[in-house]
Amino acid sequence: MPKILIVYYSKTGNTEKMAQEIAKGALSEDVDVTVKQVEQTDAKELLDYDGIIAGSPTYFGAPAWELKKLFDDSVRFYGQMIGKVGGAFTSSANIGGGNETTILSIIQMMLIHGMIVQGTTDGGHYGPVAIGSPDEKTLKECRNLGKRVAILVKKLKGEK
Repeated sequence: MPKILIVYYSKTGNTEKMAQEIAKGALSEDVDVTVKQVEQTDAKELLDYDGIIAGSPTYFGAPAWELKKLFDDSVRFYGQMIGKVGGAFTSSANIGGGNETTILSIIQMMLIHGMIVQGTTDGGHYGPVAIGSPDEKTLKECRNLGKRVAILVKKLKGEK
């Protein structure tokens, strides 16, 4: 069964709420889903999953250092994550608070690992963004991200 990791950092609970909704979307596609706080995740674990969805609050237009550290630590597995499916999400206090730069930073780290990242024509093109506590529109985008990643993982693994 395809396996997806949703790894996140959350200080206020907003990013955690998004992670839980992403999990609901992925689970709707009959895949194995693990949701973990980044502080409880070792970089070696990234190798165990077919899909990785990473989320962080936006701090100064970038992900939290805890998430960045996970990817920094994963450099020792460079070349071993090629073909895994990735996705990103963020929360912040303001509309113009660096949300897209945070998501793009996470996606850049995934692309450097050779991962596959699928955009969307609906909602946040790069990934879901919450301003403060996620509203229903954002939670729907979260579920859709989980579902999209799960569907792509299954396609790449030759499953329906």
